[in-house]
Amino acid sequence: MPKDDSGGDTAEQSEAPAPTADETMNAESPLLRAGAEAFARGELREAVRIFERAVEAETGDLRLCALVDMAMVTDRLGDHATAVERFVEALEEMSSDAPRGYPGALIGLSQALQNLGDLDGAQQALEQARTALGREDAPGDLRLACLVSLTAVAMRRQQWWRALDLAGESLEAARRFGQPEQAGQPLMNLAAVHFETGQWELAQDFAGQALAAFEAVDDIAGVAETRQRLALMYARTGSFDDAEPLLAAAQEYFEVAGVAHRAGIGLKVMGLIAEQRGQQETARSRYREALRRFEESQAVIDAADVRIRLATSAFASGQFEDGKSELAAARAVYAVRGLGLHCAQLDYWYAELLEPLVTQVPGLLTRAVDLAIPAALALDAVRYELPDGAQRDSWHRRIVNPALRLAFRYSYLAGDARLVADLIENHCAGAILDISKLPAEPPAPLDLLQPFEPPSESAAAVQDALQLGTALAAVATGAGLPVSPPPRVSVPPDGHIALSAWLDAAEQRYGRRVRSERVIPA
Repeated sequence: MPKDDSGGDTAEQSEAPAPTADETMNAESPLLRAGAEAFARGELREAVRIFERAVEAETGDLRLCALVDMAMVTDRLGDHATAVERFVEALEEMSSDAPRGYPGALIGLSQALQNLGDLDGAQQALEQARTALGREDAPGDLRLACLVSLTAVAMRRQQWWRALDLAGESLEAARRFGQPEQAGQPLMNLAAVHFETGQWELAQDFAGQALAAFEAVDDIAGVAETRQRLALMYARTGSFDDAEPLLAAAQEYFEVAGVAHRAGIGLKVMGLIAEQRGQQETARSRYREALRRFEESQAVIDAADVRIRLATSAFASGQFEDGKSELAAARAVYAVRGLGLHCAQLDYWYAELLEPLVTQVPGLLTRAVDLAIPAALALDAVRYELPDGAQRDSWHRRIVNPALRLAFRYSYLAGDARLVADLIENHCAGAILDISKLPAEPPAPLDLLQPFEPPSESAAAVQDALQLGTALAAVATGAGLPVSPPPRVSVPPDGHIALSAWLDAAEQRYGRRVRSERVIPA
């Protein structure tokens, strides 16, 4: 039975700073100041109550600011649909020239839409915010928040190459805009992207720096979120003893603060740990409670993710029809949102779950082959989108190889010699160096023998985290040769294209290019 669905679940939504009122507005309105203070203490329900009073008591810009702040805290509490309504109400009443309020409300709206699974709407809101923040005097903290949210959308879509670029840009923005206290989110996004692309050790280094950055500025919500995401990394790599203390501390904060969505994520991780320890009933209980929290919050993508875990548990318990139903429900959510790579990962996972049954149930092997081969081809194609060789190698070793082994195994069991031969020919077709993407000037060599300059002992802890995180990012995005997808292979003696029908099926199912149009002889 497989241990991990590799479903990208460390790539959760990163929360931007809230509330949005600046110091001048807080000084003008005791209610806004009191709401901000309650939020900083982690008393989110109290903050909502205060901001609601401010909406009723204040007028003009102060009222709109209170409405946006109320929406942001409502979103944190997990009532994403209500948050969207409040953001839209504020934006309809607000001038698009408002230097902080307008882009801040759009960024907040995008986060709520992401949580609801409306990634197109979230992207549109962020593009509007980025346009509004295009002025030279635009607030640096909002520029950074916009980049963080754009990174989150790219991660949700598993556009790892774009997410890496945006996360690196976000970290640089924290330095450039004089916002080192906000370095935690860019660092955590870098951790998530590197983890999901197979660079687990580097991801844990980034996460450690993110945790240090949040701790240095006493951001209790950021500390809790980072502990939870780091715990998930440990859990997915089997380090349960490292995961559990972090997970327990984070869960206590989210439960007390009433952050239903995040508490649901914690329950899912608890279920994963119980499942891997063979405690199936405990795992199912945790997963069902997580699903309930996600459905109450209308967090449909997170709900789909936990359905995959429920399906895995169902298969392990012999409840195959229940497992199939859960997988079908999850796949429908991904497909309608154009999340092709999620669908490919789910299909590979489904094929893996079928392995104990394929020799026992008539006709099931054909279904398993149909799932495994297109999924493996789609997953293999991702590595050609990654920016350097180290990332491509990690993706291949940790993500692609298990899927390709399954495809070979099922083809062999099916007794299809031509299919096995085509898989071999296809696998041997190398990547093509993409000359068009090479820089005009060769990059300066990276001296791997020269150690990084250690953070200054006199610097603040947050500066230390930013410095070391930036150094890690420099190595992680080191120069690599860009490549294009490999060619299709013409196999003698009849000249047929190896896996032609399977390649077409993968591209049609998942909406992704998996091979170039170039054809070479075997």
